[in-house]
Amino acid sequence: MASRSAITLVQKSKASSAEILQLRCHIRPGASKVREGVAAVTDESVELCVAAPPQDGKANKAVVEILSKILGVAKSDLQITHGMKIRDKTISVASACFRREKDTVSREDIVALVKKKLLSEEGSEI
Repeated sequence: MASRSAITLVQKSKASSAEILQLRCHIRPGASKVREGVAAVTDESVELCVAAPPQDGKANKAVVEILSKILGVAKSDLQITHGMKIRDKTISVASACFRREKDTVSREDIVALVKKKLLSEEGSEI
């Protein structure tokens, strides 16, 4: 069985050069406010704890807010593409957000930068 990477950079289409960063996350809703944030970063997923309950999209909104703060991107640049009603989610981020910082950022550098930001927040409250 092939394992999936927690952080991947995919090309939107063969015709365009635009890329999308995909984060595979496992969400733990209803956590205490103290535990809110990145719980762990594994090879297969980013584990996030959110204080919001899993009802009426409150936890999804909290996930977007937390990742926005951690990654330093606008909330409008984040989109939950899979898993709106389950705990395992795929969140897409436009890679252009990270290319603004440096013009010559490679694919591997973007993935490494995001992983570094997530790891720096692991275990700390937001």
